[in-house]
Amino acid sequence: MSETPLGDPRNRAIYQIHDVALLGAVRRYGEGRLIDIGCGKKPYQRLLAPYVAEHVGVDRAGGLHGMDAVDLVGTAYEIPAEASSFDTAICTAVLEHLEEPELALKECFRVLKSDGHAIYTVPFIWHLHEEPRDFYRFSKYGLRYLFEKVGFEVVEIQALSGFWITFGTLFLYNLYRFNRGPVRRLGLLDPLGGAIGRVSYGLDRLDRTEQWTWMYLVIARKP
Repeated sequence: MSETPLGDPRNRAIYQIHDVALLGAVRRYGEGRLIDIGCGKKPYQRLLAPYVAEHVGVDRAGGLHGMDAVDLVGTAYEIPAEASSFDTAICTAVLEHLEEPELALKECFRVLKSDGHAIYTVPFIWHLHEEPRDFYRFSKYGLRYLFEKVGFEVVEIQALSGFWITFGTLFLYNLYRFNRGPVRRLGLLDPLGGAIGRVSYGLDRLDRTEQWTWMYLVIARKP
């Protein structure tokens, strides 16, 4: 999710939460060769470098984020790599953009070595984005079902926020529809956005109602 600048008041809090959770998961379970499925600009390469030997990015030709950081041109359904080629896989906020998420998980399972770990971040409550390629939202029960169906053992499913972060961030995205013309030139919304983000983050720490999460982190192991 770090494709968007951390300075954007709309989503500064969720990007920080997401990246801390991803880093923690890779610290615990990452090793060896890592495949980054739907890598875009590979925004996590530097962050994760101390924990893996190689960071290989795969993405489709003509993707939204260019091809400069892409090592393998392919799709989540067809990764141009031999079976059991990677020790670790990450896939961040991509599964919702795939017409056939089960097939994508099967392909991840194929390229992972036995005892390798897949680390996914997947939205639950979020607005439409990257349209028209935005197909699904996933509950923790649906995620467990899909991962286990293709053969993974689910190690952990973690809600990354409660109501307040989700509500505050979506409110800011809606509010920023009006950030144009003189409102934008004068920077009127940015201080308000920063304040709402800080309040939402603080409230979320006090009252974590996880059924309202914007996103889940999934850690799954290939037996």
